[in-house]
Amino acid sequence: MSEHVPAYDEALSLLKEFVKSDSLLKHSYAVEGVMRYMARKMGEDEDKWAIIGLIHDLDYETFPERHCARAQEILRERGWPEEYVRAVASHGWILCNDIEPKTNLEKVLYAVEELTGLIGAVAIIRPSKSVQDLEVKSVMKKWKDKSFAAGVNRSVIEKGTEMLGTELTDLINDVIMGMREVSARIGL
Repeated sequence: MSEHVPAYDEALSLLKEFVKSDSLLKHSYAVEGVMRYMARKMGEDEDKWAIIGLIHDLDYETFPERHCARAQEILRERGWPEEYVRAVASHGWILCNDIEPKTNLEKVLYAVEELTGLIGAVAIIRPSKSVQDLEVKSVMKKWKDKSFAAGVNRSVIEKGTEMLGTELTDLINDVIMGMREVSARIGL
């Protein structure tokens, strides 16, 4: 099968074929929104970045023990471009593979994927239960509390921030802004 550039609807259909959990779908939409926001900010292809953000955890629910590896197989079987396959796999660097993020797209996905979880957890405990009024300082306060959202891998976020050459507070702000754009869709 030859490579083709997938359309958004195709990516969404593929995601829903493998992901049934509402929480994982919302996580995928959050990462999609942040990737679209970051692509726009960096002058990159918004649709490509959004699609990769959307499908990054394609295999997590169905094949957790083969996370990232199975996604590569699924995408290749369907003729997806190798650039997309590699980008999706790179978010599992160190955690489940040795595919180091190299491009801006890969570095952003690596840095923001875990961060969306932390920001979502901070938003949900606020009176508004929303990212619309969430500020960076509130996230930083919870960042320091290692028992809060303990499942969020802060070292991945730190490494991603370092790879991007940015400050953690700036990245948190960007992720909040990206999540605000999809807040209705993610329930925050």
